[in-house]
Amino acid sequence: MVTHVRAETRGDERGALLAFLAEQRGGIRRAVLGLTDEQASARPSASELTLGGLVKHVAEVEQGWLAMARQEPPAVPRDPSDWDESFRLTDGETVESQLAYWEKVAAETEAFIRSVPSLDDTFPLPDQPWFPPEGRVSMRWLCLHLIRETARHAGHADIIRESLDGRTAFELVALAGD
Repeated sequence: MVTHVRAETRGDERGALLAFLAEQRGGIRRAVLGLTDEQASARPSASELTLGGLVKHVAEVEQGWLAMARQEPPAVPRDPSDWDESFRLTDGETVESQLAYWEKVAAETEAFIRSVPSLDDTFPLPDQPWFPPEGRVSMRWLCLHLIRETARHAGHADIIRESLDGRTAFELVALAGD
């Protein structure tokens, strides 16, 4: 835990889930703090991951899950031929533009989760080999999955940033004033 998540208002499960998601988003946003697009596109390890690519990826993934819950097509459809583009900045994309897009997606996620009648409401999973046949998940599961996905990549971002310039998550929290 790098920052403290305030306790939810009694009985506000949605608020608690959204607060933990916001805290993990903050870890990734802070990882690009003060970097140029060139630095955010650097690969300081054997991995293909870059900070700019992680920002883009988490924004696309969050929007894709939100679209799935709404039973709409994703804003950026991906398939095996272009999946790798979800992990790197392409064609004039910048960290700033991806952060702005993610902020919009985050606001849509919060509004959607606050608007569903119940966190027990479900939506169908797509017909993919990694999902159970005719699988369904709840809105609560969606929130927990987004927290898990974002936290996993926040950890990647911490390692990449520290490899780039030695700054740790704790230093970035202080720099951001969180």
